[in-house]
Amino acid sequence: MSTESPLVVLPGETIDPSLIPTHKKNPLRLGPGLRHIPPSEIVPTVAGQLVVDHRKTSMWIEYNGGRYIPSKGDLIIGQIARSATDFYYVSLSPYTPNATLPHLAFESATKKTRPQLASGELVYARVSLANRHMDPELECVNSSTGEADGLGPLKDGMVFDVSLGFARRLLMAKSREEGKVEVLEALGEEGLAFETAVGRNGKVWVGSESVKTVVVVGRALRETDEKGLGVEAQRKLVKKLVREMR
Repeated sequence: MSTESPLVVLPGETIDPSLIPTHKKNPLRLGPGLRHIPPSEIVPTVAGQLVVDHRKTSMWIEYNGGRYIPSKGDLIIGQIARSATDFYYVSLSPYTPNATLPHLAFESATKKTRPQLASGELVYARVSLANRHMDPELECVNSSTGEADGLGPLKDGMVFDVSLGFARRLLMAKSREEGKVEVLEALGEEGLAFETAVGRNGKVWVGSESVKTVVVVGRALRETDEKGLGVEAQRKLVKKLVREMR
């Protein structure tokens, strides 16, 4: 994954066609912050750094500020706002329109067996539809396999807010190598037992049988993000927090 040098773009700018990745078989995948204008123009919708992944034939804008803009395929952590006849309204962020989550968009869900979610409960979901003219739509099931794949209601635990850019780094397949984020691995190596779910909308859910562990993991994530800590600094922070906890 690379751009030869960091390229900062502004909304509405024309992106040089030579920067757009191509592949004989794989179609181009646009991530957050980019929009396709037919027939072939691609323009940024937010200001930030253009990131190109030639291996995956994908590109997106890396940005921390501003509001979350849903993109198809994003994993998000949402809060149930209310229930309608056939779907839930789900809040993604204070400045993003509510998304809809069909009652039957869960693993093995029927009208009788679907999860009964109350206002305020959390879900880990995938954006299945993102259109600038429509409210986003979510799903908690893999439409190809019918399996949850880790999606669904999030019970107990706590949610911590992080920057959008940090959330994306956490979600990278190789977050340690490419995202330079090692804080979660370091916490695990210290013997802490916990689970996490990362939302592209700048939210991280942390669950554990120990409340102290949840708080330490959340604090480590927040400090790593806010202070822009490198790998070594992350490890020092983890040792310090774990020492204080014990």
